[in-house]
Amino acid sequence: MPDFLDIDRLPADDLRAILDAARRMKDARAGRPKGAADDEAALAGRVVALVFEKPSTRTRVSFDVGVRQMGGQTLVLSGAEMQLGAGESVADTARVLSRFVDLVMIRTFDPAALEELAHHATVPVINGLTDRSHPCQIMADVMTYEEHRGPIAGRKVVWCGDGNNVFASFAHGAARFGYSLVFAGPEALDPDPEIVAEMRAEGAEIAVERDAARAVEGADLVVTDTWVSMHDAPETKEERHSLLAPYRVDEALMARAAPDALFMHCLPAHRGEEATDAVLDGPASVIFDEAENRLHAQKAILRWCLGV
Repeated sequence: MPDFLDIDRLPADDLRAILDAARRMKDARAGRPKGAADDEAALAGRVVALVFEKPSTRTRVSFDVGVRQMGGQTLVLSGAEMQLGAGESVADTARVLSRFVDLVMIRTFDPAALEELAHHATVPVINGLTDRSHPCQIMADVMTYEEHRGPIAGRKVVWCGDGNNVFASFAHGAARFGYSLVFAGPEALDPDPEIVAEMRAEGAEIAVERDAARAVEGADLVVTDTWVSMHDAPETKEERHSLLAPYRVDEALMARAAPDALFMHCLPAHRGEEATDAVLDGPASVIFDEAENRLHAQKAILRWCLGV
């Protein structure tokens, strides 16, 4: 059965089919109560394990609600409850879970744990986030851009800040969805050069610009993320803030983007740090549409994995 581990592992046609399905399901729910079941109970009789080594709000709620809306059941497990890779090997955990559930979604730190789980599981595995990538987020982001502005192919996407796991998935997306991508951030926090090189080799247009104002010029989409992630050491906070301050997204920076540019942030936002309130709550911001679309995009991913 197919896994959903990273965007660059899937052909563009499959990714487009997933987004088309997500849009259809979202449209079909218009005006219905949040807890109402979909007309098509695609996951009836299915059990999905949601494994969290990292804390979560949007990932946990969106996957849990999505499975329930499609008639399935969820089993939510924390890393402490499972002792993943500590009390039991990841491989054995994968084999055991595969006997009880129909699919595993995991949000973890180490990408190697995701790979090992997927290798040994006999049911599909979805990457809910690792320190390397966050593919479900970018599927929701592309969906959000396209429902507001049409096809993202040929558009200019600018990332301001840290070259982190979310940027990595944006780089994967550039190779599959055909947008150009500019990284605007300090050299000390550059994205993984291997990922950038691989995606360029696959035809992605990815540039690096140290000056945020030049980077954002004419952008169709401006994206940022929190400056201090949950896996960053607390003692690095001051240093990271100093490095990233020139890349704060404020009204002056957004004014350099295209007149109809959108602003995204995967949340949670530290208001006044990576972006100002005026931008987060401004007319270009689609951050809460973006958050909602995690639900719809992931429902489509679940169905794609299970072939239903």
